[in-house]
Amino acid sequence: MPQPASIVDIVDEDAKRRAIEEARASVAAGDVVDHDVVVRWLEQLLAGEKVPPVSGLIPATSAGPPRSIRR
Repeated sequence: MPQPASIVDIVDEDAKRRAIEEARASVAAGDVVDHDVVVRWLEQLLAGEKVPPVSGLIPATSAGPPRSIRR
């Protein structure tokens, strides 16, 4: 008798494709968080600090789309 597929074996290819397309569009729009900002945020969490989730984005202006912050 064959084993039923586990939840990790079930892949919704359409959902996967849509997620990849959305991620690529976000990156193309500059909707990203700088790596150094994320590293500092994680270091604060590891140190036991209560810090809000990192956004790292400068809001869109007439100059163009959001860009990541370098701190």
